[in-house]
Amino acid sequence: MQFPVNLNLHGRPVLVVGGGRIALRKVEQLLMADAEVTVLSPMFVDEFTSLPVTLVQREYESGDIDAFRLVITATGNMPVNQQIFDECEAKGIWINSADDPDRCAFTLPAALRRGDLMVTVSTGGASPALASWLRSHLELSIVPEFEEVVSRLAIERARIHAEGESTENVQWQPIIAGVMADLGMACPVVREVETAQ
Repeated sequence: MQFPVNLNLHGRPVLVVGGGRIALRKVEQLLMADAEVTVLSPMFVDEFTSLPVTLVQREYESGDIDAFRLVITATGNMPVNQQIFDECEAKGIWINSADDPDRCAFTLPAALRRGDLMVTVSTGGASPALASWLRSHLELSIVPEFEEVVSRLAIERARIHAEGESTENVQWQPIIAGVMADLGMACPVVREVETAQ
């Protein structure tokens, strides 16, 4: 059983090893999280040249991971992935190897974003295809208007904090329902659940 966590990668150095289409998708996701991305590969697909990343065009060499907080490999080369995984494990650096769960210290869920709202689906690496399928179905019910819902609720939370109050004991369900009604959105009745941060 994996532990769910959202990483704050703002300004943090991340290394992606690989320059193909899979690496490109990973880099685009990392850039959405405002990570400082370096991509290392002997060759790159053309789209990399327009991205705000540092490109290092050569093969991986031992020690290349040393300056990074997080590493993702998308090489399709098992011996290289194994070398990088072993080095990361020895140095306590978190690593994910694309489509290679045995060489992952963490897995990447399928993510749906609506502004600051992020909904993820994970199978713990067992079936990424199912996670992607479920995400595509969630897109039908988690409509773009939820971005505005999050913005309005953030303002309400800040107002409560500004008054010196805690938001832990606030009954959020009617507030959420009110915001959604203001936006013309249907709000299903749900039971109160423990508030996540």
